[in-house]
Amino acid sequence: MRKSNIPKKRMKLGEILVRQGRITPDELVELLRLQKEVSKPLGQILVEKKILTAQELTNVLGEQLGIPHVWLRKGLVDPRIVHVLPKEKAILYQVIPMFRVNNILTLATADPNDIFVFDEISKITNLEVQPVICRVDDIIEAVNQSYREDVSMDEVMSSFDDSEIEVVESVKESEISEIAEMAEGSPVINMVNMILLKAIRDGASDIHLEPQAKKFQIRARIDGVLYELMTPKIDMHPAVVSRLKVMANLDIAERRMPQDGRIQVNVDRRTIDLRFSSMPGIYGEKVVLRILDRGRAILDINKLGLDTEMSERYKSLLKRPNGLILACGPTGSGKTTTLYAALSTLNSKEKNIITIEDPVEYQMQNINQNQVKQAIGLSFATFLKHALRQDSDIILVGEIRDRETAEIAIQASLTGHLVLSTLHTNDSPSVITRLLEMRIESYLISSSLLASMAQRLVRTICSECRTNFYPSKEVLNELGLNEDKQKRLFKGKGCKECFDSGFKGRIAIYELLEMDDGLQDLILNNPTIDVLQKYLKEKGHRTLRQYGYEKVVAGLTTIEEVRQATSMDM
Repeated sequence: MRKSNIPKKRMKLGEILVRQGRITPDELVELLRLQKEVSKPLGQILVEKKILTAQELTNVLGEQLGIPHVWLRKGLVDPRIVHVLPKEKAILYQVIPMFRVNNILTLATADPNDIFVFDEISKITNLEVQPVICRVDDIIEAVNQSYREDVSMDEVMSSFDDSEIEVVESVKESEISEIAEMAEGSPVINMVNMILLKAIRDGASDIHLEPQAKKFQIRARIDGVLYELMTPKIDMHPAVVSRLKVMANLDIAERRMPQDGRIQVNVDRRTIDLRFSSMPGIYGEKVVLRILDRGRAILDINKLGLDTEMSERYKSLLKRPNGLILACGPTGSGKTTTLYAALSTLNSKEKNIITIEDPVEYQMQNINQNQVKQAIGLSFATFLKHALRQDSDIILVGEIRDRETAEIAIQASLTGHLVLSTLHTNDSPSVITRLLEMRIESYLISSSLLASMAQRLVRTICSECRTNFYPSKEVLNELGLNEDKQKRLFKGKGCKECFDSGFKGRIAIYELLEMDDGLQDLILNNPTIDVLQKYLKEKGHRTLRQYGYEKVVAGLTTIEEVRQATSMDM
């Protein structure tokens, strides 16, 4: 008879919590004293005092027994092995076999102390049982999914309810070629709809459809990180790409050249824009869909994440009748969102607002939005020249990429226009040196630039698996806190809700550099970045990383996340 593979040596519960930094040695002494007074288990006291949740206590008890904790997700349960245990037993014991390695069966359970159940399953399966801890809800869901009859991909796609997603713009049947007609089969349509629905509802910003040598990989970027959505058969790739091209009104016969297009769909009673981009590769066309969901976009300046003092300064700058305000940071740092929020604040019937974008991401009422078209010579600079003749009050330039655009934007700001734009620099002071590198005259920068705002997006700690710990003295010192005073910080352990990352959602951190008389005089001398940073440090200017650390202390993100996001700024 096989035996369950459960370690016998145990650490004390209090020792584990002290080692993890959840409680201090002094707090443990006090808790043990209280335990003697009330005659309750230490775990129950910890839950009552809200030091641990019931789920966290189960996880710690698992560690006490030497049993690891995992989060059940698709791909962790081998459908070929679950049937070694009858379904009724799995439901009765609230367990599920996950996989088998040699003669060891890994078993998901919610109760790490249920040794008699493990022995019973060992007898039934004639395998050694290695338990791992999972949430009971996840186990029940996995049982319902894994014990059902196997179904083919076509059956899954055919049963999908395509009424949940509606293509707003499509082509007529007569315009679809023979290849497109192959992609019009119900399974392919349903698969594309399912991909779009799942990615949109998960809050993804991009969908990547990537053909590999032997598989078709579909990934979604959620909170800045790519996660695998599914891996259909490679045979499905040409039909899926063709279907998307039909939706984007593109040439499905063209597979050798990159193509760009636009798809608009209705999901959950709101309109979603998708930017289609294809690129030919050695295994076929890779397609990336950028999801532009106005319903999820933050277009309110009060919800950007600016602290009260910085928010008031920024709003005051936007009230100026003329001048240049630049948002800076790398691609994907939220610069466009910040500018749209500013436009939303400025938007009124009394103002003529013109935007020059590539592409136009969100359509706004009462604002004249224009799309750059490089192929016919409509560049940022060309559009900007004509915008000055349109009696404009406020001009948004999507990006300053070259000297010509920078010069026209500055001239516009000096002639009665408020100009908003973006620039790719790591921090706010670098905006000045970048404009100097573009050979913009220093006196023009000094007289036109109102402010530069650097920003980054950092992931926020998942509320479902959020836990606290005591940081080291080195971390406290880095955060600018008193080393002698204990301070609890937070992190995510990883769960099903956050794809095991410990993070869910993102917030922005900002650094606002506003021009003053001293800085304007300094710019006239063509300063280096070192000279600028020395001046700002003497003035008490806080850096992007310092603002990020405030979010760490507030329990919104982690110090590692801020370090990574601002690694180019130190």
